[in-house]
Amino acid sequence: MATVQTPNEAQHNQDAGNQRKRKLWLSGLVILVILVGLGVWGWHELYGRWSESTDDAYVNGNVVEITPLVAGTVVSIGADDGDLVHEGQVLLNFDPSDSLVGLQSAEANLARTVRQVRGLFSNVSGTKAQVAAQKVAVQKAQDNFNRRKNLAASGAISQEELSHARDDLASAQSALRNNEQQLDTTSALVDNTAIANHPDVLAAAAQLRQAYLEHARTTLIAPVTGYVAKRTVQLGQRVQPGTALMAVIPLNQLWIDANFKETQLDKMRIGQPVEIESDLYGSNVKYSGTVDSIGAGTGSAFALLPAQNATGNWIKIVQRVPVRIHINADELAKHPLRIGLSTTVDVNLHDQSGPVLAQQPPQKAMFTTNVYEQQLAEADTLISRLIESNSAVAGNSAAQR
Repeated sequence: MATVQTPNEAQHNQDAGNQRKRKLWLSGLVILVILVGLGVWGWHELYGRWSESTDDAYVNGNVVEITPLVAGTVVSIGADDGDLVHEGQVLLNFDPSDSLVGLQSAEANLARTVRQVRGLFSNVSGTKAQVAAQKVAVQKAQDNFNRRKNLAASGAISQEELSHARDDLASAQSALRNNEQQLDTTSALVDNTAIANHPDVLAAAAQLRQAYLEHARTTLIAPVTGYVAKRTVQLGQRVQPGTALMAVIPLNQLWIDANFKETQLDKMRIGQPVEIESDLYGSNVKYSGTVDSIGAGTGSAFALLPAQNATGNWIKIVQRVPVRIHINADELAKHPLRIGLSTTVDVNLHDQSGPVLAQQPPQKAMFTTNVYEQQLAEADTLISRLIESNSAVAGNSAAQR
């Protein structure tokens, strides 16, 4: 037969059950808080204190401005915004008429100068021949005077004839001295030189080289391989030296400028690994990189109008320091970025072996181009050809005496 509980017993049993449930909930809550605390502590010890991240990070790179070195009128444009151009490719052409006239004038001046210098070497050879002939004349006058002197001593000839012989000798000696002075003067113009390295020829060659460069610079070429941006030049436009006409951006030479708070830099070192995520591709694409350098000053210190903290009211603001991050080149080639894109970077701080600041200066140029060397090489080839074509065989032999 079932036992019937009184109302008081039922209430007592219900209160006891509720109390057990509260104890279980409180115990579970305490355990949960402890687990969360342990999780937070573990995350901080294993990851949190060894990682610094910021979303104040943007893609940056070289923006190579295309600016002319000579004034000119644009007659052709070889590339537009977004076009890929290779190093040395023609981007713009100016009207070459004026520079071509100057180049032709400089060529004629060099040819004329070479022929004039040939004349200087020829003058030296001619003056030497005159000196040699005059020495013979002096020796002849000297012998004639000696004979007359012996004959006059024996009374065979008159003193007047001896006087004439003496005058002839003095005249010949004077002419010899005059010829030797002329030889010194003409020799001074060519001593220790050849036609190719004579000062007059070098000066004319420098003028031709300058004229050649001015003519070559009417064609603007791409100094690097990249993509065209910011084209502002138009056909028929008259441009002056230094005017920005367009830009070439090499998208394989990009980096990240991440602006970290000053409180995040305590354990940051050069060479630490970095994980990069761009807003362009989202979390599906992650780049790896390394800390390349840490800025030498805060962003506000280099601002156009830096903060004047020494005046009036002052509010402390946490400053940010730019940190340059190198991007893995292979990953950048697979997923190209653009200058100015937003990114999120996460720096792994475990490796503390690197320096805070760079310890050695760069051992070589970071970015170089040699597309302009060809212009000087072509100018030198033209100069050599002109000198050779205007130098006679006789002139060359005289120069190499």
